[in-house]
Amino acid sequence: MSLSPPGSPPISPSFPRPLGTDAPATCEVPHFAPVRVCGGWHQLRRLLRHRRRAVAAGLAVTAVALIAAGPRDTAEARHGERPRGHPVTDPVRQQHRAVEWVSAPVRIADAATVRLLRSGDRVDVIAAQDTAAGGDAEVVARGARVTKVPEPLDEAAGSGALVVLSVPRTTAARLAGASATARLAVTMC
Repeated sequence: MSLSPPGSPPISPSFPRPLGTDAPATCEVPHFAPVRVCGGWHQLRRLLRHRRRAVAAGLAVTAVALIAAGPRDTAEARHGERPRGHPVTDPVRQQHRAVEWVSAPVRIADAATVRLLRSGDRVDVIAAQDTAAGGDAEVVARGARVTKVPEPLDEAAGSGALVVLSVPRTTAARLAGASATARLAVTMC
């Protein structure tokens, strides 16, 4: 069924209208800067530029976390209850007596052996009883540090040479006792 009279062109249900009557009035768009989309590269470059700030922020967060997890001086902790995150057992406390080191002058029977020694060398001191009469040799000091090798005053005396050793006080007493009854010798460690 057509709405147009016979012999005229057919009319469609939507009538064509002149341009601009069905659209809103035109207006001018203001000028604005272009929008730039920044991806991950921009953020990475910015982070690298502000590296000190990132490190400082990381350290601050770490410090706050350590303080929050650290020991607390609360009433429970003072009454024997332990704060969370701390070991259940008490640490083993070992009593270590301080070793008192002394300088011990020792006369070694063989002066030529003493001339081989320098400050800082480590030596073992051996006390030898009269081996011809069935005496025995024993180590009196192990790993003693040579602190000084004094120049001999009289080489013709044949009484050996002096050396100064750094040893614990108890070892110094054994060295003094052994030098009174035996001939002392050294071996280099």
